[in-house]
Amino acid sequence: MTGSLNIVIFGLSLSSSWGNGHATTYRALIRGLNAEGHRVSFLERDVPWYASNRDLPKPDFCRLIYYNDIGEMIENHAGLIKAADAVIVGSYVPSGVTVIDAVAALQPRRLCFYDIDTPVTLAKLDRNDEEYLTRQQLPVFDTYFSFSGGDVLAKLERCYGARKALALYCSVDASRYRATGEAFHWDLGYLGTYSPDRQPTLERLLIEPARRLPHLCFAVAGPQYPEHIAWPSNVERIEHLPPADHASFYSRQRFTLNVTRSDMIAAGWSPSVRLFEAAACGTPIISDAWRGLDEFFTENEAIIVARRSEDVVEALTRLNSAELRALASAAQAKVMQRHTGKVRAQELVSALGELPEGMRDTRSTPQPISA
Repeated sequence: MTGSLNIVIFGLSLSSSWGNGHATTYRALIRGLNAEGHRVSFLERDVPWYASNRDLPKPDFCRLIYYNDIGEMIENHAGLIKAADAVIVGSYVPSGVTVIDAVAALQPRRLCFYDIDTPVTLAKLDRNDEEYLTRQQLPVFDTYFSFSGGDVLAKLERCYGARKALALYCSVDASRYRATGEAFHWDLGYLGTYSPDRQPTLERLLIEPARRLPHLCFAVAGPQYPEHIAWPSNVERIEHLPPADHASFYSRQRFTLNVTRSDMIAAGWSPSVRLFEAAACGTPIISDAWRGLDEFFTENEAIIVARRSEDVVEALTRLNSAELRALASAAQAKVMQRHTGKVRAQELVSALGELPEGMRDTRSTPQPISA
């Protein structure tokens, strides 16, 4: 496949980063595709909780289409879908099962799934929870692009019926995530929406160290944290931080904390976009431990891996500025070489190029499922 591609993506949200990490992942990837000369149309369900919190309502790097009714969307955009070189449906798309059936029925040239939540998706399927994807639908896709790599790729093919599973990790827009040169304001910060399974780790690796180090400053940015959480007085809470402010937030930290969801830890090889964002900004990272982390950042060379509160306290109190610069530089070099949106776009286009047109003729289209 050569030349400019026409790609259609159905995703959770591109317009709003409120309460989800999908938006920044899509933005980096699509900006990379645009920089490489490809055309992207992104179709997003118009839902009130994103409509009232949009920080990118009219992107200049792709065509953003809002829709309400799936039937009407198909009627209006069937030509766009059929003409596309590839159609990609993402995870957590509202009424995703119905969207997949409707798009597959149009028999696009190449039909793919991009799972930005792979371990969560598989855990849901194991519980017979088919919120946005059914087991029956997995063989419909020419390629299943996965946020997670490692063992999960073979599992997708062997146990779940995916025709071909490839890792397509999240990425960072290097033109927007870079050091701002601002003075440090916090010793350790964390950026992430509240999640019950992440909260115990946040307690262990940020809140408890804040209690032990009352002379240092901490920050937690992100929405939906319950009111009952007892934040120490030296932890600043920021309810929502739009992507335009991320680089400033990272740049004003001596360290940033990465916390991984339990399903991601169980699967391994599931790097958060926050890891790449912080590294691109030249901020040293403290992360919880999970399988495969060392394939992205080498422990004690490009990242500090913390398993106990004491590990965080030690990093905050014992590492000197030269050691922090070395950590940050090593991580930044890895990200600039392997994990930018442009690199990820090249990987996607290369993978699509290996899929011959006409595979739709061999797909087993599932029976339509009502919304």
